[in-house]
Amino acid sequence: MEQSPVTDTVTQVISHAAADVNLATTWVGWLSLAIFVLAYYFIATEDKYEVNKAKPALFAGTFMFMLIGVYYAINGLNPDPLHDELEVLILEIAEIFFFLLVAMTFIETLIERGVFDLMKFKLVSKGYSYKKLFWLTGLLAFFISPVADNLTTALILSTVLFTIDKKNLAFLVPGAINIVVAANAGGAWSPFGDITTLMAWTAGKGQFVDFLYLFPASVVGWVITASLLSMSVPKGQPPFDASTETKPVVADGGMGVAYFGILTIVMAVLGHQFFHFPAMWGMMFGMAILKLYAVHLHKSGKNGFNIYINMQKVENDTLLFFFGILSAVGALHFLGFLHYIHDLYTSFGPTISNIGVGFLSAIVDNVPVMSAILKSSPEMGLDQWLLVTLTAGIGGSLISFGSAAGVGVMGRLHGIYTFGAHMKHSWTILAGYIASIAVWYFQFQILGLY
Repeated sequence: MEQSPVTDTVTQVISHAAADVNLATTWVGWLSLAIFVLAYYFIATEDKYEVNKAKPALFAGTFMFMLIGVYYAINGLNPDPLHDELEVLILEIAEIFFFLLVAMTFIETLIERGVFDLMKFKLVSKGYSYKKLFWLTGLLAFFISPVADNLTTALILSTVLFTIDKKNLAFLVPGAINIVVAANAGGAWSPFGDITTLMAWTAGKGQFVDFLYLFPASVVGWVITASLLSMSVPKGQPPFDASTETKPVVADGGMGVAYFGILTIVMAVLGHQFFHFPAMWGMMFGMAILKLYAVHLHKSGKNGFNIYINMQKVENDTLLFFFGILSAVGALHFLGFLHYIHDLYTSFGPTISNIGVGFLSAIVDNVPVMSAILKSSPEMGLDQWLLVTLTAGIGGSLISFGSAAGVGVMGRLHGIYTFGAHMKHSWTILAGYIASIAVWYFQFQILGLY
C-alpha cells in the first residue's frame, strides 16, 4: 500500500539505523531466527498437532520483538529506532487487519442473509458437474481478483465452494487450491489486484498499462495448474434432488448487502487510487454504510440483521495469524536478515534472483519481501521489475500460507484446506509457476513485447 511522506521518512530513518546496528549475527538475531523457524514448523504442521496456526505465529511475532527490546536494554542502545519500527509495523498491520475484518464481516452477513445458499442452489440445480464447478469458480477468481483484490476474491469464492458440498474433500481441496492460485495469478497483472503489485506500481517501477503485459504469463500459469489439478477432481455432480430441494429465499436486505459489498471494494480502490487513502479506509467506510443499512432495515420493520452478531463469526484466528506472521517478519527485517536480498541480486543477477523471490515469498510472505526489494532498489529495467512483480505475486501460491489469499481460505475452510493438503498438490502449482516464467521470458526477452 502507498505510504505517506511521513511514513517514508520514518522508514528511511529505520533503514539507516538498522544499517548502523546489524543484529543478524548477534545472539538475539540467531535466537529470533530459531524461534521463527520453530513457529513456522508448528504452522506448517497445524493439522498434525492440532495447534491453530495463529498461536505459534502470534507468539513468535510478539516474543521476537520483546527479545530485541531486552537486547537493546542490556547493551544500552538508543531504543528510538526500535520504537519507530514498531510504530510503522503497527500501521502496516492495522491496514491489513481492518481490511480483512470488513471483508469477512460482509461475507458473514451474506451467509446469514442466505445469499450464498441461493448461489449454490443456482449452480447445483443447473446440473453442473464437479469439474465444471471447479473451472467456473477458478475462472471467476482469475477475473474478479484484478478488480476486487485477490484476498477478497478468494474469501468469497471459497465460501461458495464450501456451500456447494461441505463434505467431499476430493472436490473441496483441489477447488480451494485452484481458487487461491487463480486469485493470486489474476491479481498479479493488475496494479491493485495484489498488494505487491500495488507496491511496485506506487513506487514508480511501471506505468498502469505496463502491468497488463503480465496477463499472458498469469493466465497460462493458472490454466496449466488448473488443468493438472482437475485430474484430481471427482466425476459426477453434487447431490441435488429437485423433488426435495427448495429454492432458498434471501432474507430482507441480502442483495442490498451484496451491492454495498461491491460498492465498498470500489471505494477502497478509488480512494487509494485518487486520494491516496489506505485501502482499509474505504473498507471501513463501507462498514459504516453496512451498519446504517442494518439500522434502516430495522426501522422499516423488515427482518434485519445484527452486524455485531455476524462479526462474532469472523475467523479471528486468521486475523491474529496475520498479526503474528507480519510481526515476526518485521522483526527479521529489523534484525537485518532481509537485507541479504540485495546480496542475492549482486551474486546471481536479476533474472535468477527474481525467480528465487517467488520461492522466498512463499516461505516468508510476499509483502515484506517486495518491500525489501523496493528499498534496496537493485538496478533493473522494466522487464525485470515486471518479472519480480509476477513471481512475488504468484509465488505465494506454492505454500498454503504464502499469500493473503491462501491464509484467508485456510481460515474459511478450516480443517479442509490445510498445509498438508496443499503440499500434496504443490507440484501442479510449481508447473504453472515455471510456465509463467517461460511465457515471460519468451514475451519479454525474445519478442520484446512490452
